[in-house]
Amino acid sequence: MTIWFQKYTLDEISARGKGTMLEHLGIVFTKVTEDSLIATLPVDHRTKQPIGLLHGGASVVLAETIGSTAANLCVDPKKFYCVGLDINANHLRAVREGTVTGTAKPLHLGKTTHVWEIKITDESEKLVCISRLTMAVLIKTR
Repeated sequence: MTIWFQKYTLDEISARGKGTMLEHLGIVFTKVTEDSLIATLPVDHRTKQPIGLLHGGASVVLAETIGSTAANLCVDPKKFYCVGLDINANHLRAVREGTVTGTAKPLHLGKTTHVWEIKITDESEKLVCISRLTMAVLIKTR
């Protein structure tokens, strides 16, 4: 059973990030399944720290981007919107080049909060970062 409010194409999901940090960092949504959203992030001059490793903050941006996008795709956009309450990340492996892939899956989809787990892996599918994101589900007032 799908978790999404309606069926979304990758083009529709990607359009949400036009002109934002997603575009600047090169984050690309690559797949939507019945219960997950997947995106990639290049490890390049935009996302590395000065010593040449993937910046932990870039991993957090990827995690929050995927998780918050996913949360908003689970609610009726005419009635609700979701915003981040808390995010944590454990950085487990260094990455110097290539692309990392983040996969967000829900741990809890409640009426007022969502909790998402985001796993970020390298090109060898080794775990680079694991993150948990808590989202508030708010009622639109206008």
